[in-house]
Amino acid sequence: MRLQGFAPSFSAPLAPRAAIGVLAAALFTLAPPPTSLPAMLPSAHAALSEGEKEVRTEGGVVYRFPPVDLTNLKSRCVFSSSAMGQANAARDSLYDLRQCPMSGKNAAGFDISGAIMADGDFSNTNFKEAQLSKAFASGAKFDDCDFSAAVIDRAYFKGASFRGAIFNNAVLSASTFEDADLENTDFTDAYIGQFDAKKICKNPTLKGENPKTGAPTKESLGCGAS
Repeated sequence: MRLQGFAPSFSAPLAPRAAIGVLAAALFTLAPPPTSLPAMLPSAHAALSEGEKEVRTEGGVVYRFPPVDLTNLKSRCVFSSSAMGQANAARDSLYDLRQCPMSGKNAAGFDISGAIMADGDFSNTNFKEAQLSKAFASGAKFDDCDFSAAVIDRAYFKGASFRGAIFNNAVLSASTFEDADLENTDFTDAYIGQFDAKKICKNPTLKGENPKTGAPTKESLGCGAS
């Protein structure tokens, strides 16, 4: 793991590609959310419509999501790069991958920033050099995925499963892994701030070693042996 210093975690020099992605994502936090994605706007006031779901993060941000459409999984559950770029995780329409069965797919190099991936199955998917900035993936399954050199800043992975996943040289700045299953995960040379790393090191599932790289999970994050 490569530590970036204290939060905010953009202080240490990154590789050019990773640095540009992280800086752009940070700049977007100063701008208002895109109006094209109403489901991602924080909202805690209006009553929920039938089928809508509201999620409150540990930071107090409330997200409201429309009902999940399970009638067109074949056309909806497809990896598609954003034409608007990774900088602000914006799209011209909601990128909804909730509850999608997408195990074993190839998303290498794709820009899927801002995707809503909650409760989907993306196990054994190739995410090498992919961009998942501000992805919302609570409860999703990413077992045995390869995120090497991916940009995954400010993503939300509460309760997600990453058993056997690889994050070699990935950017994980300000991403949330609360209650995630991290057994046998490899964080070798991942870019992550000290504050974020300390929180992840408290995860009781941070143990074992990655079956593909052989890297010990806890040591790869810099937590030290228990």
